[in-house]
Formats: sequence, structure tokens, C-alpha cells
Amino acid sequence: MSVSEPLILDPTGSDPHGEHKALHERGPATRVDLLGVTAWSVSDPALLKKLLTGPDVSKDARQHWPQFAETAPTWPLALWVAVENMFTSYGSDHRRLRRMVAPSFSARRIAALTERVERMVDDLLDELERTPEGEAADVRELFAYPLPIQVICHLMGVPEERRAGFRKLVDNVFSTTLTPEEAAANTASLYGVLDDLIAEKRERPGEDMTSLLIDTRDEEGDGSALTEAELRDTLLLMISAGYETTVNLLDQAITVLLTHPEQMALVREGRVGWSDVVEETLRFEPAVKHLPLRFAVRDIELPDGQVIGKGEPILASYAAANRHPDWHGETADVFDLTRTAPGPEHLAFGHGVHFCLGAPLARLEATTALEKFFARFPDARLGVPVEELRPVPSLISNGHQTLPVVLRPGPAGIPGSAS
Repeated sequence: MSVSEPLILDPTGSDPHGEHKALHERGPATRVDLLGVTAWSVSDPALLKKLLTGPDVSKDARQHWPQFAETAPTWPLALWVAVENMFTSYGSDHRRLRRMVAPSFSARRIAALTERVERMVDDLLDELERTPEGEAADVRELFAYPLPIQVICHLMGVPEERRAGFRKLVDNVFSTTLTPEEAAANTASLYGVLDDLIAEKRERPGEDMTSLLIDTRDEEGDGSALTEAELRDTLLLMISAGYETTVNLLDQAITVLLTHPEQMALVREGRVGWSDVVEETLRFEPAVKHLPLRFAVRDIELPDGQVIGKGEPILASYAAANRHPDWHGETADVFDLTRTAPGPEHLAFGHGVHFCLGAPLARLEATTALEKFFARFPDARLGVPVEELRPVPSLISNGHQTLPVVLRPGPAGIPGSAS
């Protein structure tokens, strides 16, 4: 393939590491085909940071993507650019929307959640302990999924009976194998569930983020603080981003520790901490591989002489940037908890004004869950060879379809997995 031709990104995400290397080989930025949309994938960390912190790049498709109106109706990832919340806002609109949500993720509020998160983890581990000795449990399904769902639904005030419905719909948001018709139907169903939640909370408000946002919206009345569309899409952002990424973080962290026993030994010896595990996992296998989309506000000349034209889409390829040899040298593809300068730096939570507000909460959940999981199941082993794990069908989300783990192998143990 000529470098001038767009690299077609695999919607099934079958070979993410091969895709990262292909992006590296094509330079700091290269054209890619993203489910029929041609965009500039940026995998060079220095260039990506520069673009994410400057005013020359926007996330507002309506304002800065000339093809938005004609593309959105038939593009499977339309929801990623069509929502009206801080994820897709620019300038003063972004500051306004982020300011409303930020207090819910303050250091004080996150610290106050610690005991609740610990109880949730303990309860889930109690359930896992019921798995018969020698049998594999799907740890993604039974542990990595329910913890962040319980946490974010507690924060947002989502009733327990609604959570299963939310999960399936949000999973489909991250899928990149749906047809345009399937994606549109999923979006319609998701908005219907959100509208029902808003109506319920208007009638019976509680001490939760949803009620707070509704109160902010209704107090003003004229939409100057928060429009009805922004209210709904902000709830969508909080619920979806609040759990899907943490699911993948837990999934990947457990996987890399079970397949790198020498690194697990460092944790047990106290030479590294659980926060080191979380940060290196975020670098090595970030929860999100590519994040759609940003747009050039004006022509942007690149270091190699190429030009991203005004209005052209830009794809932040975080996973490829995290493993770029210019950033982490010859060991970029190595899981190393003792990584020295620049340390386990990564872009897993983004960079610049759109840096993830929920990062402290994700870190709390992950460090708590991992420490307690491996204390409860010190002899855990993968239930299948690592090469048999299958990625979720997505070029966005980075996790496994299932994660079978034998929690208590018994005296005989099981065949070792690859390391």
C-alpha cells in the first residue's frame, strides 16, 4: 500500500499492535479510513500533545467539520461527533459544560467514595469465591464489568433495574461493527432510556449527579446554563465513559499481571505499588485505542511538511502514541513496572482541556479492585492460553470478549499461560 493511500483501520480490532506499528511506520500523522471517513491519525506523542493543547483543533463537528451534515446520518460512529456535551464542545461552551460536571469529581468527592468502592469490591469477590475450585470464572463479566457500573450508577442515581439495559446500549456505542441502521436504532433506544431517567428524576429527585444537572437546567429555564439536549448528552457521557473504560482497564491489568509473573513478583515483594500497575497498564494497554474525532480549525502544517487542511478530521491514536519508540524507546512494547524516565507516562486519559475528569475515580476503582483481587486469589491463573483471548470487536475499545481465570487452581495447578 502506498503511504498516500489511507490505511484502513480494522473495525474488529483484531490486531491492534500490528496496527500501531503500521501507523508508526507511516510517520507522525497519516491518513486513515475510519469506517468510510478519511481522517488524519496522529500517533506521534509529541505532535499529538501539541495538537491537543492548541486552539487549532476542535471537537465541535457542527462548527468545524464541513462534511458533518452529509456524513452523520449514515456514519456508524455518528453519535461520537453528534452528541452535545463537553466531549464535543469547543472554547467557551466546553468550559461552561465542564464547570458544571467538575465538582462531582473533586478530590473530596472521590475520597468520600473510597469505603463504598471497597465494599463493592469485597461483595463481588465474595461472589467469585463461590466458583468451584479448578473451574474458570469470566472475570471480565463477573468483576471488571459490575464494579464500575455500580459506582457510576450510584453517582448518577440510575436505579438498579435500569442498569442492565444501559450496559447493552453503551456497549454498542463502543462497537465498531454495527451497520448504520443498527447504530441509529441503538442511539434511539439509548436516548429513550435516558429520557425515562430524566423524567423519573424530575418527579423524584435524589442526591445524585442526574438530579443536580436537572436542577441546574430547570432553574435557569431558558437553556442558558444547560439545554435539554446538553442535559441528556451529558448524562450519556457520564454513564458511558464512567464505566466502559474502567472495565477495560481492570480486564487488561489482570491479564498482563497473570501473563507477566516476574512483574507480579515485584508487586508482591513491595518493590512497586498498585498505582504503578495501573499507570503502566494504562500506557501498555490503554482502555481506548483511537478516539474519534477532532477537526482542524485552520490549516496545520506538520513537521514532515504535510498539511492537515482546515476542516479535516483528526483521530487521536492514543494506544499507538503510548507505545511510540520516540517516547519509550526500545522497551515501548514491554510491560515494565519499574520503567524509569520518562516513567509510565501515557495519554490514556487524553491531554489538554479535554483530559478525562473521571481519571481519579478510575484510578481509585482500579487500585482498590486489583489489590483486593490478588490478595483474595493469589494463585489465580488464566483459564486459557493468552493467545486464545479474543479482543472486543472495536477499533475504539481495548479489552477482551471474555477473561476466563481459574481463581483457585488447587494443588496440581493448571498449565501455565504465556508470559
